[in-house]
Amino acid sequence: MRDDAAHWMLAQGITGQWQPGQLGEDHFRKAMAGGEVWIAEADGRVAGAWELWWEDEDAWGPQPPVAGYVHRLMVDRSSTRPGTGRLLLDAAERRIAAKGRTFVRLDCLAGNERLNAYYLNVGYRVVGHKAGKPQPGGVPKSFTLMEKDLLSD
Repeated sequence: MRDDAAHWMLAQGITGQWQPGQLGEDHFRKAMAGGEVWIAEADGRVAGAWELWWEDEDAWGPQPPVAGYVHRLMVDRSSTRPGTGRLLLDAAERRIAAKGRTFVRLDCLAGNERLNAYYLNVGYRVVGHKAGKPQPGGVPKSFTLMEKDLLSD
């Protein structure tokens, strides 16, 4: 699914975000060891997925335990309806709140205006920038740091 999402991005002219073949099973095994990987199903098929981390020092530095960090939110664009990504993000936000954390944080490739606008439109705000964040299987990149206060919803 991640490779399909990467191919879709490239077809849309989004070239700096994900690359096909960039992450394999080892990445997701490590993500499960240090956080959570969620898979969404609809009609017996995988509809989407996301990673949920409980810390992200590479992007945010040392932080008190007040946030959950959403990474690699993706949907199967061949079989899901518009709005599926938002449903998955809602589920991630509920999971973070259930753990007693009050903020959802994520980072978006700084040059991906479409994705940055998506998160702004669903209630996130820009709180900073991170230049040179290490990337699994790739060169460091610059990101926009965003967060949403779950108590203000």
